[in-house]
Amino acid sequence: MTKNNSQDVEGAGIGRRRFLNSAAAIGITSVGLAACQESSNTTAAPAAASGPANAAAPVANAHVGGAGSAEVKPGQLDTHYALWSSGHTGDARVLGIPSGRELLRIPCFVPDALIGWGLTNESKAVMGTRADGSLRYTVGDTHHVHGSYKDGIYDGKYAWINDKINSRLARLRLDYMVCDKITKIPNVQGFHGIFPDRRDPVDPAIDYTTRVFCGQEFHVPMPNKGAHLEDPKQYHCLFTCVDAETMDVRWQARIDGNCDLVATSFDGKLAASNQYNTENGALYPDMMAAERDACLFFNIARIEQAIKDGKFTTIGDSKVPVVDCTVEANKDPATALSVRVSTPKNPHGVNASPDGKYFICSGKLSPTATVIELQKVLDWFDGKLEDIDKAIVAEPEIGLGPLHTTFDGKGNAYTTLFLDSQVVKWNIDKAIQKHAGDKEINPIVHKLDVMYQPGHINATNAETKEADGIWMAVGNKFSKDRFLPVGPMHPENDQLIDITGEQMVLVHDNAVRPEPHDFIIFKRDWLHPKQVYELDEHPQATKDTDSAGVTRNGNKVTVRMISFAPSYTPIEFKVKVGDEVTLFLTNIDKVEDLAHGFALPEYNIQFVVNPQETKSVTFKIDQPGVFWYYCTNFCHALHLEMRGRMIVEA
Repeated sequence: MTKNNSQDVEGAGIGRRRFLNSAAAIGITSVGLAACQESSNTTAAPAAASGPANAAAPVANAHVGGAGSAEVKPGQLDTHYALWSSGHTGDARVLGIPSGRELLRIPCFVPDALIGWGLTNESKAVMGTRADGSLRYTVGDTHHVHGSYKDGIYDGKYAWINDKINSRLARLRLDYMVCDKITKIPNVQGFHGIFPDRRDPVDPAIDYTTRVFCGQEFHVPMPNKGAHLEDPKQYHCLFTCVDAETMDVRWQARIDGNCDLVATSFDGKLAASNQYNTENGALYPDMMAAERDACLFFNIARIEQAIKDGKFTTIGDSKVPVVDCTVEANKDPATALSVRVSTPKNPHGVNASPDGKYFICSGKLSPTATVIELQKVLDWFDGKLEDIDKAIVAEPEIGLGPLHTTFDGKGNAYTTLFLDSQVVKWNIDKAIQKHAGDKEINPIVHKLDVMYQPGHINATNAETKEADGIWMAVGNKFSKDRFLPVGPMHPENDQLIDITGEQMVLVHDNAVRPEPHDFIIFKRDWLHPKQVYELDEHPQATKDTDSAGVTRNGNKVTVRMISFAPSYTPIEFKVKVGDEVTLFLTNIDKVEDLAHGFALPEYNIQFVVNPQETKSVTFKIDQPGVFWYYCTNFCHALHLEMRGRMIVEA
């Protein structure tokens, strides 16, 4: 098949893609995995241009397949929204699909100079501060983002995104597209996968999201206070449940092995995490010993009943109830809170099919995907299934390095093949038939080359019961020769694929900053963002010029200011060296998209207020002089003149 056609020589030193391929291939060989035996009609994506002569070569015709054109012309709107994690920039992105246009970045875990996130009092309260008022954390690593549900589809209310580095969970309000709460998960390290419940697991009358589940990836001693440092047998991970509304941690479950990703069933009854390192090893070689790892299922109703019955412990100084979901404590189906279904070693990714019937785990170090029937898992808890591995209804061989899976709502699954640099389309029912004994059936429908080493994948509406099978995006870890070189750090490559036909068609490339991770894509009419704030949302809003002004209480000064294009009120104010100033700024303009900025030289202050929004900053006056504050966001023909004076007396 066609792959990269650039030169083999990649400068001084081995190239990232070649190194990773080689290392992974060695790992696979070392554990004796067979190459994929299935075959299909494979389509190579158009080769990347290797020199200036081919720089203008098109990736693909924008008018392809049943999805229509990927081109969104001036004045037209995208048909779908996408929420993307942004990786090391610690925020979330909002994209339009199919255009791939970046519409917004939503800061949450790290400061953002554009809007003043991490500078204003309101954002610092969300992010968390030390005793001296400085931010507790200034780095973040977002991985997975998922939205809240009602009746099996997104309701446009919330989304959640994780910070792997510092074990934080952020909630995004989708009406204003802002982060409104961040929770630090206690007792854990390396918190990775997340997923909300799709309906309440206890009360069948509640058909919307009430909980968010979080999986710990790095096992540690518990409590991690200096004991058992060299004894991995004393290490554990926790599976955490967070309340969707309050963002308080409801409970945690102690488990064996490391969590990767998280999924939930459409009926609300089950949550799951695919697990690697069931060996409980500390170092890489120790994590590769077992031939099979697992997908761990949690019976949520039983866990919460156990907590009500007082069957829990706590860890260290944390008050969060912790139940025992280790294998040894959960062998009896009648009382078990959790159960393991075996999968090939080091699985990567677990996803629920839109029909609610199956969870699919990808092999990573096996060329297979494991299809688990959820009803059979419930049957095991009810004592109707003797062997939990009988819940496995298919394990098709689909290609090398399978990672993540998405769906088209037509019975087909699409899985990224990291080592093959491909996406494979395969039919779930055919895979089940073959597993049942019909060896003549080939579940593989089509394979498509992507550029290069794909990780996460998602199709339009695919995480809901209304998957529409129109567009699919795939996030590739390396782009190499797909874009103009910009120095040693290459952009990564999100690619859009039309999945309306029997064969997938690659439509276009999107260069992105390293290193984005997971994403969801959904119809635009599922989201109804507000374009003007409600003035009363902030308790300190200054509503008119009569309420604006300066008050003093000793050396504490409060400035209440309004912005109304093209001026501030008050247009000047006086303070003294040594004063502590708290400035509230309310934008009383009501015109959508008429934002004002506030920048104050020498005091490290810059932030944005949207129409009818209020923000505040607190700072210490440390030098005399005249300091002009000014509007940073173009707002009026007299924008340049929109300024005022802070006069500081010695």
